[in-house]
Amino acid sequence: MRASRNEYRAGFYCLLALTVSVGSRANSEELWSRFRGPDGFGKSAARGLPVDWDDDTLAWKAELPGPGASSPIVHGDRIYLTCYTGYFVPGEPDGRMEDLRRHLLAFSLKDGRALWSQEVPALLPEEERIRDHGFAASTPVADDARVYAFFGKTGVLAFDHQGRKQWQADVGSGTNGWGSAASPILYKDLLIVNASVESESLIACDRRDGQQRWKVDGIRESWNTPVIVTSASGRKELVVAIYGKVMAFDPDSGESLWSCATDIGWYMVPSIVAADGVVYCLGGRSGTAALAIRAGGSGDVTDTHRLWTSTKGSNVSSPVVHQGHLFWTHDQLGIAYCASLADGKIVYEQRLERAGQFYSSALLADGKLYYLTREGKVFVLAARPRFEQLSVNSFSGRSVYNGSPAVVGNRLLIRSDKYLYCVGK
Repeated sequence: MRASRNEYRAGFYCLLALTVSVGSRANSEELWSRFRGPDGFGKSAARGLPVDWDDDTLAWKAELPGPGASSPIVHGDRIYLTCYTGYFVPGEPDGRMEDLRRHLLAFSLKDGRALWSQEVPALLPEEERIRDHGFAASTPVADDARVYAFFGKTGVLAFDHQGRKQWQADVGSGTNGWGSAASPILYKDLLIVNASVESESLIACDRRDGQQRWKVDGIRESWNTPVIVTSASGRKELVVAIYGKVMAFDPDSGESLWSCATDIGWYMVPSIVAADGVVYCLGGRSGTAALAIRAGGSGDVTDTHRLWTSTKGSNVSSPVVHQGHLFWTHDQLGIAYCASLADGKIVYEQRLERAGQFYSSALLADGKLYYLTREGKVFVLAARPRFEQLSVNSFSGRSVYNGSPAVVGNRLLIRSDKYLYCVGK
């Protein structure tokens, strides 16, 4: 039986709707709306990102009202970023603590035009000095309804996309000389915050109103952003590194699932990455500095699920996983590393010329590794188990670059203490 013209038309529109739906889902999954991208692992599926650039080839740059170590995020046609003003701003008189303000900023993705700025007074007393990182180190996170910013003891705040404050939640009153750095993440209807500095806890709030849904204590000396890992069985696990341990929790309830000793005798800063049900963690300055753990265990899994340890790692910058290898740069030594996921053995260890320090986390995109130094150099390497440097790019002017790059389309977003840059066509 031959189909009628209306049936053909109906079939065509069903196919078109399915195509649009799949495309929209792909775009949504790629949305760089949180720290280190869609899954927090510093990877992008984007193609055609720039390899070489200078100030003359920037799409645009926007001046910032103050410094910050947070990273830019993107939602829709807007970029969101935090900074601070009024107190202990590098290059300026110290000022008064009473004048400390955090800012949540919104910019146009198209041209970098400032759209709005929300100013948040600090809950005092704050730390008198925050070494290196300042008072705005946590990257915001966004969904279709709101943008969420974490400002340490001042709390977690939610704003709608027009900049109107929706709620504010208290997660503790502690401070630290290194500041507060972990970034909030979203999971289902929850917003999850590593409040190690503020209350030595992991806290989940209802993202609609900020009400606390669960809390886990004992999160000590931990500056890393939690990640959601899928075990081999398909179970979702909320994983975070603390002093001496990597720990996993049920993200719906906060119930403890497993813990694993790291043998790292230091506070934990780099964010965890995962692939194929295995967790990879860096940290520390000497001795054991990296390890791999198979997710999916129960209780203390040190003897059963810890796959390997290594003395090569980083104390600040986070790694990426790609095609059976772990890539990262050392925060102080200016060395780029590639290690085998199977056993942790170093494949290459290459000093980058005049690199300086790396606080920014690694970015993987289009088969390339992007490593941003604190002085504003971007080393672009081939993402393969053989060292190959493709380019070195620098931004003019003296500033500090502590945030990690974000990806949108075929462009990079990079922030310094003074500017937000859009790199690419």
